[in-house]
Amino acid sequence: MSIIAIVGRPNVGKSTLFNRLVGKRLALVDDQPGVTRDRREGAASIGDIEFTAVDTAGLEDADEESLAGRMTAQTVAAMREADAILFVIDARTGIVPDDRHFADLVRKSGKPFVLVANKAEGKEGLAGAYDAFSLGLGEPVALSAEHGEGFADLFQAVLQVLGEAGEPEEEDEDAEEAPRGPLQVAIVGRPNAGKSTLINRLIGEDRMLTGPEAGITRDSISVDLSWRGKGVRLVDTAGMRRKAKVQDKLEKLAVSDALRSIQYAEIVVVLLDATIPFEKQDLQIADLVSREGRAIVIALNKWDLIEDRAGALKRHRESADRLLPQVRGMPLIAVSGATGEGIDRLMQGVFQAYDVWNKRVSTSKINRWLDTVLQQHPPPAVRGSRVKIRYMTQTKARPPSFVLFGTRTNALPESYVRYLVNGIRESFDLPGTPIRLTFREPKNPFDTGKD
Repeated sequence: MSIIAIVGRPNVGKSTLFNRLVGKRLALVDDQPGVTRDRREGAASIGDIEFTAVDTAGLEDADEESLAGRMTAQTVAAMREADAILFVIDARTGIVPDDRHFADLVRKSGKPFVLVANKAEGKEGLAGAYDAFSLGLGEPVALSAEHGEGFADLFQAVLQVLGEAGEPEEEDEDAEEAPRGPLQVAIVGRPNAGKSTLINRLIGEDRMLTGPEAGITRDSISVDLSWRGKGVRLVDTAGMRRKAKVQDKLEKLAVSDALRSIQYAEIVVVLLDATIPFEKQDLQIADLVSREGRAIVIALNKWDLIEDRAGALKRHRESADRLLPQVRGMPLIAVSGATGEGIDRLMQGVFQAYDVWNKRVSTSKINRWLDTVLQQHPPPAVRGSRVKIRYMTQTKARPPSFVLFGTRTNALPESYVRYLVNGIRESFDLPGTPIRLTFREPKNPFDTGKD
């Protein structure tokens, strides 16, 4: 089993993160720094990844013979024995000199690592997470160990570094990029949409219990599939009814499990009944997937029951783009779990959505586009003062996330924000994926944006 060491300076929340990963309050947690002294190990998991987590003392630049120096030596030893490292910083405090000093230790360890910006809840925490880019350790994972936020992104990052931990140092330049693991695909939808039947058809066996009754599936069950040489992990979930109708305790637990499956998925297939598509609950499920930032594919099941197929598909395409503008252009695939029709097209759509979800746009391209947009359609004035937009950059993928730097950007009308998001989607070929756009003000209090 892989070993992951959690390191960082004192009081950044390492023990809170450790407790969250092991699912128990094994490590003492307090606001005062230096509570943890010895290394503590625990059986941990995130999603379906299991590993041994090691909580360590806060790294301090101290004399080797002092208590702080001996504690740091223990932490360095834990890094040396680990397969991977979670380097934690405090997003609310921001980057301090000790963070830069110990970032060099992590870099020189030669171990794969994940930069974790903890305490990133709220605007102040998110701003500190962006500052973590200055450490030169790549893209930080913004999370809140105390509130359990951001762990879907941590899951993906851990999945990647554990794959790197066992790889040889030499790489074949002509070889294709090694897969990080099976693609995580959750199948969700209303009860009786045919999720289990579809999965049985995909894997070629009656693995899931099916029947005419709604609500047969309770637990989220995962099965592995190989499609054209690519690994896929399919997760069958319980049908999700409107919240007001969910009264039974077992159903509440089943829906909670389905929600967790969405959070840990990379692609979510929202399965609709083609005979009664785009019900209010279908739209709410799709909106939930979008808000979670997962790539989305709409599958119209029971297509074998549709007569005017060409006309129906055109109408459903128009309805999807009109009713779900936040993921306009998402793959819309007609399938039949009963007959197997459209199965190959569905998997093509899944991998197409995955490619778009991972797409990155260079800063130079995004700013050339932004200059053109600002000339053609400048932002409206806010209470007599104009909004000054400086530049934009993509901070992460999965989903594509952009930060707009300028003054009074938070006062931009929602209509102008939608205009920018739609422009990004169309100009950089990002159909169907959620797009995040956040704003940052200059730190200089005298920079008002006025010329």
